[in-house]
Amino acid sequence: MKKVSILGSTGSVGTQTLDVISHYPERFEVEGLAGGYNIPLLLEQIERFRPHKVSVATKEAAEQLRAATKSDVQVLYGEEGLHEIAAGTDAELVVTAIVGSQGLKPTLAAIDAGKHIGLANKETLVSAGHLVTELAQRRGVALLPVDSEHSAIFQCLNGESRDRIHKITLTASGGSFRDRTREELADVTVEDALKHPNWSMGAKITIDSATMANKGLEVIEAHWLFGVPYDQIEVLIHPESIIHSFVEYVDYSIIAQLGMPDMRVPIQYALTYPDRMVTPSERLRLSDVGKLQFREMDFERYPCLRMAYESGRTGGSMPTVYNAANEVAVERFLKGEISFLAIEEVITKVMDKHSPVPAPDLTAILEIDRWAREQARSLG
Repeated sequence: MKKVSILGSTGSVGTQTLDVISHYPERFEVEGLAGGYNIPLLLEQIERFRPHKVSVATKEAAEQLRAATKSDVQVLYGEEGLHEIAAGTDAELVVTAIVGSQGLKPTLAAIDAGKHIGLANKETLVSAGHLVTELAQRRGVALLPVDSEHSAIFQCLNGESRDRIHKITLTASGGSFRDRTREELADVTVEDALKHPNWSMGAKITIDSATMANKGLEVIEAHWLFGVPYDQIEVLIHPESIIHSFVEYVDYSIIAQLGMPDMRVPIQYALTYPDRMVTPSERLRLSDVGKLQFREMDFERYPCLRMAYESGRTGGSMPTVYNAANEVAVERFLKGEISFLAIEEVITKVMDKHSPVPAPDLTAILEIDRWAREQARSLG
């Protein structure tokens, strides 16, 4: 039986991870859960999965949870609580499904404690890829990708030599506005942006999909996960989201991973690797799909993706700034403070103000992250 802890158990990836676990109660035991403010859902998860430790966002939420649960679960909160769920349980695998850069410190703590990582928090590698990968290598810890694109690449590389890679291609649905011109984006609403055509995801990642910032974060993550230069990482728009990504080798053979757009498949593969098991997902029938479409990426249409490549190639602290500025800009858009197109303007201005630090340590990364957020909040 594999023991698992989940950071972000009440979010989209977290709930789907628990759905996968629920189909194999004899294979998995839930050691710890970290949620935010969704006390009713956490209570259901505690009742069903019986974790030993649970963490919530605040002291008040912890008191509310303690008063409501009949379980003897240990209830924690805040940054210390996250750290405990990440590193202080008997879990062998920690699924990091917290959205944003707040996942960095607990992920590093889990790695340092020798836990294998089911990585759904791409911002961790974007902000501190050099620190995360170095520590994982030193501790002998596996970084098992949960994102559908990176799971696809991971599967396509099985049994292959990485020095024989010609190109890695990440596919992108194109998001909510894939059929709109830039001129048609001026007055789009939050409600419009949250209507993703293929995937059921949280608000932040859905907006990132519409701006293509999400794909930019995935490009940087792929660079660190697979050790591939940015010039060998491409993005292709694939509206059906059936081919999740593919690898082209030096002999121009292409190996792709296909499946229905269901996050439970890559989640389950990270949980069961190197084994494969029956999944609750719908089976892909290509005859029903009929045809698959592809479009070349347009960096003028999607400047957030272009800026991600630029930040990755610059390296050092620049991806940290890109990520932090984007997080704040998306948050401000969701609150109605700025327009959709202003998201990319905020990122551009903050990156322009930053002088990159070549190899920042964790303290420097956290300080630069804080600075970038302040800048992004102050911009009109």
